[in-house]
Amino acid sequence: MYKLKHLILCLVIVMSCTDTEYAIEQSLELYASSKPIEIGAVIACAANDKDTGDVLTFFYPQEGASNIRFYETESTQQDHEDFTNYKQVFIDSEPFFNGHLGKFTQSNSKEKWVIITFELNNEIKISNPIRIKHQTKPTVWTEAVTIDQTISGMPEFSWQHNAAGDNAIYFQVISDSQDNLLSGTYTYESMFQYYNISNVVLNVTTQLPVPDLISGNSYNFTLMDVSLDNWVNLVVSKSFNVQ
Repeated sequence: MYKLKHLILCLVIVMSCTDTEYAIEQSLELYASSKPIEIGAVIACAANDKDTGDVLTFFYPQEGASNIRFYETESTQQDHEDFTNYKQVFIDSEPFFNGHLGKFTQSNSKEKWVIITFELNNEIKISNPIRIKHQTKPTVWTEAVTIDQTISGMPEFSWQHNAAGDNAIYFQVISDSQDNLLSGTYTYESMFQYYNISNVVLNVTTQLPVPDLISGNSYNFTLMDVSLDNWVNLVVSKSFNVQ
């Protein structure tokens, strides 16, 4: 009888410890207190899928990043600057552009705020809050881009500025037919030329020098029109052949 009581007591203690650890993992505030942090150090944004309506949260995992986590608030009414309002959601990310970026996919009924974190160099890197707006401002998907190939191997892409309203910055990706990212750049201007970075304000291209575009081959241009609260207002996606 004593052994049985002792076993039950041990199980209660183990379960209590497990519940405590789970509660700690659930709070971004508690997690952020465990190590030095850097706020705004994870590049991330979100859009809704054009076909399924699912919310897609994209992020750029720096080389060496580990323990990638997804946090969210209950609703958009909560203070998005208060880390106590963010609880961890245990979902896995998947590779995007063959792993150059990462992507979380969710089917959501409610709008909310989201934060992505990862660990690097013994610090917790934290994204700026992302306002999910798949109901109030669904992402517009289009092919509306002008491609000027006057200069061989250096196509210039231009698009309507602030077409969906609420623009803060543009993110452009040039990828090959196998979906490998060749360049990833941010501009404030509504144009980008491969590979002229004179108007680039942030660069997530890792392979330098970038590969030359081969005449006759097919490539993809992807643009994300990102708002100040990191929601993607508009996505431009278009394939083109290099002349």
